[in-house]
Amino acid sequence: MRIVLFTGKGGVGKTTTAAAAAVHAARAGISTLVMSTDAAHSLGDALGHDLGGVGPVELEPHLHALQVSAHHAVDPAWRTVQDYLLQVLATVGVDPVVAEELTSLPGAEEIAALLELRAQAESGRWDLVVVDCAPTAETLRLLALPEALAWHLERLLPGQRGLLRTLRPAAAAAAGMPLPGAAVAATIKGWNVQMRDLQALLTSDRASVRLVLTPERVVIAESRRTWTSLSLYGFVVDQVIVNRVFPDAAAGVSGRTKPDPWLSAWNAAQREGLDEVGDSFAGVPVLTSPYLAHEPIGVDALDALAQLRGDDVASLLAPVRRRGLTVRRAGDEYVLTLPLPLVRAAEVDLKRRDAELLVVVGDHRRVLTLPAVLKRCVVKSAAVKDGTLRVRFVPDGALWPIRQPADGEATA
Repeated sequence: MRIVLFTGKGGVGKTTTAAAAAVHAARAGISTLVMSTDAAHSLGDALGHDLGGVGPVELEPHLHALQVSAHHAVDPAWRTVQDYLLQVLATVGVDPVVAEELTSLPGAEEIAALLELRAQAESGRWDLVVVDCAPTAETLRLLALPEALAWHLERLLPGQRGLLRTLRPAAAAAAGMPLPGAAVAATIKGWNVQMRDLQALLTSDRASVRLVLTPERVVIAESRRTWTSLSLYGFVVDQVIVNRVFPDAAAGVSGRTKPDPWLSAWNAAQREGLDEVGDSFAGVPVLTSPYLAHEPIGVDALDALAQLRGDDVASLLAPVRRRGLTVRRAGDEYVLTLPLPLVRAAEVDLKRRDAELLVVVGDHRRVLTLPAVLKRCVVKSAAVKDGTLRVRFVPDGALWPIRQPADGEATA
């Protein structure tokens, strides 16, 4: 089973692109679900079908579609945690209305969408799940959420639950506020497991992201930043689709003896844009899609579009060749590598914090929990070269020795 997520700047045609890929795969005999996490709800419009209702809607053999909406509620077990937090805030005098707002689960709608994606992926019904994501900013927030939320949940988990149960009355009196009960701890632990499972699924060899753009400088610039940010969070971009490429004015326009100057100007600008896409996304397959004379609405038109741009169904099912975070021994050192395409060293900020490494690129940050071997090391140096961050660690003499793996042996 494969998951392919499509995203891009608003208005570049990502919904049409995702829907076309799904229809083409289904008509090749692949059991396919196309689902949308975009609040715009335009997937049904592109497919020419009403996607109202609770579950996936069958459109034709091998093809189902699902619009994730507000009715996909977050697990009511979160209310257990919220009730506890409300008690704590009441103890310190926070207004009940304000407390209710403060204790709402952050990113609840995004979490609901992710949990629905996980449920569908693990249902065993589909060979392929195609996801029409929201525009890039919302998609980055969506995909970064599982790891970030798991990080916060782990800090809510009581470290000594047995001790807390024994000393609860005295500890509560000393703290001046209620301590979390077993149900709260169990709920947080359960959510933490779900978030870690989601992160593992989305960064596995079963999932990839495809960037949709148009050959315009502003759009290309945002797409470059998106590729960098996705790589920071551990996601692989395995294809770029360039939409709305105008026909060549040199061929003339029907009814005219000379090329249209307006079209010629767009051709020149788009040629520059396509060259920039090729340079920017070197090593990533790029497909182009022509600017059609009509809007592709409905499954037949979408399948025709997929064929026109040369969709490769096999690539939708192929395992993803990952280039995520790795840690390997090199002599007496350990080297942590993380792909960060299109980034210069000056744009990366690193901070070591106990057992964590904070990586900041532009407006995006990721907290990396270091594997056990690196927790006993100190940072020697860091550099960004050829689109990859490399951080070198050396053993901390105060915490060494531990068993040292052989050269080249993976430690994470």
